Amino acid sequence: MSDEPIDLLTALASFDQLWSPRIVTRVNDYDVRVAKVAGEHVWHTHDHTDEFFLVLDGELRIGLRDGDGERTVVLPRGAVYVVPRGMEHRPSAPGGASILMFEPSGTSSVGDRHDEVPAHVDATTGHALWA
Repeated sequence: MSDEPIDLLTALASFDQLWSPRIVTRVNDYDVRVAKVAGEHVWHTHDHTDEFFLVLDGELRIGLRDGDGERTVVLPRGAVYVVPRGMEHRPSAPGGASILMFEPSGTSSVGDRHDEVPAHVDATTGHALWA
């Protein structure tokens, strides 16, 4: 990891792939990841960790499913939201968005349990920002 400040706009400009998070730095045993997103991700669940989202640009929607049914949380630019562990969820961004996520290193982008992963979603534990 860099011992210099990291400009998130520069980091986001360094790649084009959607739903393919890049690790910009680490804090203890956690990754700080950025991603460009558009369209729908996949319904998935993280059994052992919460998932933190910060919208850097655009609007992110997060569909949530539990025993009470289904609802959608809408996150405009600058908003944060934490999906609790064990909650089935599906991020989407009809108009596209740039997001920052904070989660334990090694956490899969498609969770521990998920629907079939479509070709446009990268099932990864994050990619190095600059290789």
